[in-house]
Amino acid sequence: MASSRAERAAFLKQLKGAYTWYTGGFIVFVLVLAVLEQMGLTRQWIGYIFLLGTVGLYAGIGIMSRTSEASEYYVAGRRVPAMFNGMATGADWMSAASFIGMAGTLYLTGYGGLAFILGWTGGYVLVALFLAPYLRKFGQFTIPDFLGERYGGNTARFIGILCAVLCSFVYVVAQIYGVGLITTRLTGVSFELGVFLGLGGILVCSFLGGMKAVTWTQVAQYIILIIAYLVPVVYLSSKVTGVPVPQLMYGQVLEKIAAFEETLKVPLAARHASAFLANDGSVNMTAAINYFALIFCLMLGTASLPHILMRYFTTPSVRQARESVGWSIFFIFLLYFTAPAYAAFAKFEVYQNLIGQQVAQLPGWVASWGKIGLVGACDAANAAAQYALCKGVTGNGDGILQLAEFRLHTDAVVLATPEIAGLPYVISGLVAAGGLAAALSTADGLLLAIANALSHDIYYRMVDPKADTRRRLIVSRVLLLVVAVIAAYVSGTLGADILFLVSWAFSIAASGLFAGLVLGIWWKRTNTAGGLAGLIFGFGACMFFLVTTEFYGPWLKGMLGDAVTIVKIRGRDVAYIWGINNISVGIFGIPAAFLAQIIVTWFTRPAPQAMQDFIDSIRVPAGNVRLVSAEHAVKE
Repeated sequence: MASSRAERAAFLKQLKGAYTWYTGGFIVFVLVLAVLEQMGLTRQWIGYIFLLGTVGLYAGIGIMSRTSEASEYYVAGRRVPAMFNGMATGADWMSAASFIGMAGTLYLTGYGGLAFILGWTGGYVLVALFLAPYLRKFGQFTIPDFLGERYGGNTARFIGILCAVLCSFVYVVAQIYGVGLITTRLTGVSFELGVFLGLGGILVCSFLGGMKAVTWTQVAQYIILIIAYLVPVVYLSSKVTGVPVPQLMYGQVLEKIAAFEETLKVPLAARHASAFLANDGSVNMTAAINYFALIFCLMLGTASLPHILMRYFTTPSVRQARESVGWSIFFIFLLYFTAPAYAAFAKFEVYQNLIGQQVAQLPGWVASWGKIGLVGACDAANAAAQYALCKGVTGNGDGILQLAEFRLHTDAVVLATPEIAGLPYVISGLVAAGGLAAALSTADGLLLAIANALSHDIYYRMVDPKADTRRRLIVSRVLLLVVAVIAAYVSGTLGADILFLVSWAFSIAASGLFAGLVLGIWWKRTNTAGGLAGLIFGFGACMFFLVTTEFYGPWLKGMLGDAVTIVKIRGRDVAYIWGINNISVGIFGIPAAFLAQIIVTWFTRPAPQAMQDFIDSIRVPAGNVRLVSAEHAVKE
């Protein structure tokens, strides 16, 4: 035991030293590029260097972490210290939606956008209290592993696989879209080519080393993304307020924004200070219901995402799994605490330096971001020909940009803020590299979760239980490649609204997995019939309402009458049931899962004593896990 502790301490010291040198080296790399920019290095070359430099770094870590051992490939050998697992989880979590879309959503919706922050961070409280330590004590490789053990075999395992693969695939499509968007901006290549260039960066991190490679790559990616996120907004805070602490100073900027909006006669409901108010000052109950429904779905979805829960299988002990959740929240907090400040300073710069300016003299970033459909200056009658976002907007043609004539996509706020603020282009490249790190890190985790579910839970557990390690890893790598190519094709051909797709993924995960996991751990009586009922009804209800509200709105209205409102979104007649936005369809699936599992359990026999002993054993931090399948017994 003493030697094991000494080895862990030495390993932790080695990691801290390596990543300290890495952080210093990256800062020097950015400073050198800044000097080269002043000496005449072109923007295109800066973009190429950031792309090739960072992806090359991740590839190097992936190659050095290659492994042929199953425990290394699936759970990083269970050697990841709590702090570094928290950092890797932060990167795994900090997707393109968080890095690119969060500040943009707050920019456009104000306090209404805080639902995402409250839901996502609140979900980690549920992970810490109800799931992470107990799944780590369980000691296997995947979430379907637990469901199969807890609910008696392959039927529950298969439903868990179906739900895990679907929510992860929807999520990864959004990440690959973000990768393509950033790669296009950095290099100037077409979006479709950017998607597949970024795909190479994703695969080199996970193909050879699995979870081991992904973990150490994600630690490196977190360092890059948090530096990239903080630098522009710290600069803006210093420039506007004189204090380089944006998280504390953006209240002053909000006051200035309020003054601008009053002068510009922005409607009350559109102002950032009114999440639930209508233009006449009354409370908009539909907006309030949607706000809390979204928080509910995001919280429970966070606590159910397979690629996040997998991270807690990698720690050396149950105690470190608990500590890891705390570190995860801290590292995520650094970005989320900054996102509102980012939105405020970006909006202030737009109001101060863009609105009311001559359209012919707008800065170059407006046209460059307009070319890829993320910015629109819609004063002229034919503006839609130049800016895709101007479609349907009628400008007054007076040559001056009005607030109603300016369009900024949520995905552009973070990426374009350095140019909006007039910062050197190397900072724009840094932010793009940070966004790329966020998208790559999450895509790595998601693809690995999908490949592991297919290779470990279907192939090894259900098809060929006698397969040796070599064959299992080959199958996993082949499936990883196939899933990645399919996801890249879907993203490149269909495009995506990042936050929209991500929100769907959370509802799917929460509806299909949360009740089964939480009741499986905390209610010993629940049995196979109840568990299967919860999985099937929760997942089924969510998918039914997701598909019908999105694609068959008029039909659903014919079935439910006045309970359904039809809204024109994404080119379709989307149905809102009782006014609830369909990104929150988990509001129907989650209760269905709990009710089905509780009712069926009460009307059937309790779980056998051996299963109840298994649950008791995973609730106790020390000691052995008494698995019902004795051949899979795990020792701490």
